[in-house]
Amino acid sequence: MLFTSVYKPVARWLFLLGIMGVTQWGGVGWASIPERGKSDPRPMVVLNDQELRWLAHRPRVVVAALEYPLYLFKDEQGQWTGLNNDLLKRISDMTGVQFVYQEAFSTDQMLMHLESGTADLSTTLSLNEERRLFLDFSHAFGGAGWVFVGQVGAPPVQSLEDMARRVLVLPARHVLEGMIRRDYPSIELRSVKTYAEARALVESGEAWATIENEIGAQLFPSSRLQLGAVVPGKWDADYLAVRKGQRHLLGILNKALEAFPEPELRALRLKWLGGTPPPYQSGLWQRIDQWVCWGVWVLGLFGLLSLVWNRRLAVLVRQRLEAQSSLRDQLAFQHALMDAMPDPMFVRDLQGRLIMCNKSYEDALSTRFDRMQGRQLMEVDAMPRHTAELLHAEFMAQLSTRRTRFFERQLVFKDGVRDVYQWTVPFYTGDGQLRGLLGGWADIGRRTRQT
Repeated sequence: MLFTSVYKPVARWLFLLGIMGVTQWGGVGWASIPERGKSDPRPMVVLNDQELRWLAHRPRVVVAALEYPLYLFKDEQGQWTGLNNDLLKRISDMTGVQFVYQEAFSTDQMLMHLESGTADLSTTLSLNEERRLFLDFSHAFGGAGWVFVGQVGAPPVQSLEDMARRVLVLPARHVLEGMIRRDYPSIELRSVKTYAEARALVESGEAWATIENEIGAQLFPSSRLQLGAVVPGKWDADYLAVRKGQRHLLGILNKALEAFPEPELRALRLKWLGGTPPPYQSGLWQRIDQWVCWGVWVLGLFGLLSLVWNRRLAVLVRQRLEAQSSLRDQLAFQHALMDAMPDPMFVRDLQGRLIMCNKSYEDALSTRFDRMQGRQLMEVDAMPRHTAELLHAEFMAQLSTRRTRFFERQLVFKDGVRDVYQWTVPFYTGDGQLRGLLGGWADIGRRTRQT
């Protein structure tokens, strides 16, 4: 009942916010869908007769595809996606060329597909002199720098000179491999199949660093990896790499890239490499609707989290109050149980200070608990000085040995000498930690007289 009465208005307000958010979201979504019968103007590429004849005989182009996050990779459904996939779809719309993927699992395997002729095109290969022997490259349409990736805690790599006499690990046939072997022979170069293997060797300390595209390197955060400087003078430009002998395909691709609207290409790059902006500029009111929509959802989420948090706090407060009540009951029972004992009983901590005692203990020493609480025997005037010092020394010795004691003895109290049966027992916490002594005595001389 309390929960319902307190949170029903909040639930109604959250429901209203949700309805508003759905409405705003729906308005934005429908506004972004082109009306039926209307299509965005898309420039078509003008092909010459030779290119048209080639396209009639070779409408399908095989793309050697290696997963390269953000540029080209498989989604949760196993479908290829990414910046380069969107680019090929747009080129297909402009030219009529149909692209099909042939998956490769390393740079070396992708190059072998192109060398053997089982693939015609790659979208993720960089340019070097070795690859020019069997590949032609289209116009560049973007790019990024190469960056060193090293182990956390080691000095960040600033240049290839820093790698002298150190292990640099790269995927086999990396675009920079030939240059490094030629110009930096002091670097110990090690080849593996994939970037994942290269990063693993750096993490384990078997290699000092690897080199990756700076965009791809930022997608694999690791507590054991850090980014160094950009490799000076080296730029990883984006090309479409075509197998030699495919001059008509290369011409079609270059025409498509030349005709590609610059704002649309910029929007594609921003979508994948720098956020997810809309492909075309929307009006002011549409942007305001989007801001309102996101604001409503943020407020709704905040309200829901506040509701859950408040409910959780209420449960914790109730549980704590119940625990405190139970603890008070247990303490009251313990005090009643000790006070019911006819013989004096006491509890002392590791320094011999009094924690608890019963009424018989107070009567035996002719004092009150509040005068003795937290104090050692020598600090209270409850028994002769030499008796207090003797008992305190025995308590401390027993705490060091952790042994129980049960024995008869004579003790000097203020009212005279008594024959007592004294007992003291160390006590512990639930996890086995020593906390102090539990003890007491029985006046056996008085019992003897009574019998």
